[in-house]
Amino acid sequence: MKTKWIIIASLLLSPLAALHAADAPASNNTRPNILFIYTDDQRWDALGVLQKEQGDQGRFPWLKTPNMDRLAGEGVRFRNAFVVTSLCSPSRANFLTGQYGHRNGVKGNAEDFPVTNITCASLLSGAGYATGYFGKWHMGEQRGKRPGFTTSASYIGHGKYLDCPFEVDGVEHPTKGWVDTATTDFALDFIRQNTKRPFFAMVGFKTPHDNRQPRLEDSEAYANAQSTMPPNANSIPPFGQGKSNKLVGTKQPIKPYDRQYFQTLNGADHNLGRLLDALDELGLSENTIVIYTSDNGYFMGEHTLGDKRFAYDESLRIPLLLRYPKLGLKGKVVDDMVLNIDFAPTALDFASEPVHPLMQGRSWKPLLDGKTSDWRRSFYYEYFVDSTFPNIPPVQALRTEDAKLIVYPGHEDWTELYDLRKDPFETNNLVKLPASADLLARLRAEFLKGQQRAATP
Repeated sequence: MKTKWIIIASLLLSPLAALHAADAPASNNTRPNILFIYTDDQRWDALGVLQKEQGDQGRFPWLKTPNMDRLAGEGVRFRNAFVVTSLCSPSRANFLTGQYGHRNGVKGNAEDFPVTNITCASLLSGAGYATGYFGKWHMGEQRGKRPGFTTSASYIGHGKYLDCPFEVDGVEHPTKGWVDTATTDFALDFIRQNTKRPFFAMVGFKTPHDNRQPRLEDSEAYANAQSTMPPNANSIPPFGQGKSNKLVGTKQPIKPYDRQYFQTLNGADHNLGRLLDALDELGLSENTIVIYTSDNGYFMGEHTLGDKRFAYDESLRIPLLLRYPKLGLKGKVVDDMVLNIDFAPTALDFASEPVHPLMQGRSWKPLLDGKTSDWRRSFYYEYFVDSTFPNIPPVQALRTEDAKLIVYPGHEDWTELYDLRKDPFETNNLVKLPASADLLARLRAEFLKGQQRAATP
């Protein structure tokens, strides 16, 4: 009779919940749950709370992100969060492995994620966590159950915004409606089925990646929005040609396709709110670490560019929010430089698990306690030739708290040097100025050290 009732209950559950409802042990959850949500191509300043902080300097003061703002108000906002490769697949692999792409095997958008990689998910799975991946994976066209996770509901490559076909543990499963809503539905099923054990849920939104299609509810948002052209709109990169005709500092109506960027973010914010509300309803908020971020930054006219990849801050910088009510931190702001390779060590640290020796990042946990005396003061950046955009040159860089050196292998004459204290928009290349010789020498030396550190665990 007991078996009969299990079968009947399973038929009433969603496909994902039905597959895994019987797997969850009935034990008290004492270790923290971890809910990690990331968007695709969300700029570091595409947050309502940050636009408010920037005041007259904000380019998008009309942007409304109430649930992202809620996270910032109830937790911690990192002002200086960066990626070590500004490209979708490599950055996603960076988050999972805590390693640079040249070490984890994902250097471009065409590579599948090696199933032998050691990740925070595989280590947490081995430590008794229920681990689930939901939504956009985007490691080449990789299929099947996502490596290291006990369950997954994901789709191939970029998927599509409407009626996206998913794979549930590698088995094809159709969905209806907006893709990030479907992703959230799967994640909510997983959370509800794992209230009695610690869980790690990784949620990948497609928003606001190209071929944008906002939810119907958001299709009229920001109809009269204007955006101020940035101070570096006319700053042409050394590899660029031609001359920009953009009027720096002027306000212009936002282009329809750019408007869809922010409309889709409304949908992401809505689904973030659904996740936060579910944690409240289930009584899990107090013991759940929620992290919200993006896989890379995004240009909107800065340096005459769109997309990402290059080593200017608009490309490197990402939003990063963390809430863990047990810490008692509300509205805290951290200015130390943190990286996407830091997430895996952070997750393990909070779960009281040892950080794997192959991981190159560091746990953010000491920063939340104000222990920053030995924290990093610089980081190394790398971008390799990507087969999906073969004409974009490889880039390497060293960014410190106050300066940046950008190197283009094979193009010594393209080298860039910036004093970020005086020139935060990176418009004045100092590399050929005699007065900057000491700064150049210091950053070249630190660049070599950073490169060497990135090459080893």
